[in-house]
Amino acid sequence: MSNVGTVDRFIRIVLGAALIVWSVSAGNLWWILGAALIATGVFRFCGLYRVLGINTCSVK
Repeated sequence: MSNVGTVDRFIRIVLGAALIVWSVSAGNLWWILGAALIATGVFRFCGLYRVLGINTCSVK
C-alpha cells in the first residue's frame, strides 16, 4: 500500500541523493539517512507515515 505522494516522493529522492553526495565528500554516516529517504521514495511507502496515520498519496 502506497502512502507517499508524487511531490513527497520527488523531495525524498532529491534530498536523499544530496545527503549521500554530501556524506561521501564529508566522510560521515549521513548516507544511511539518504539511502532510507531514497528507498521510501522509490517504494512509495514510509513506515513512520503508517504509524502516524499520514498519507500524502492521492491514489487510494
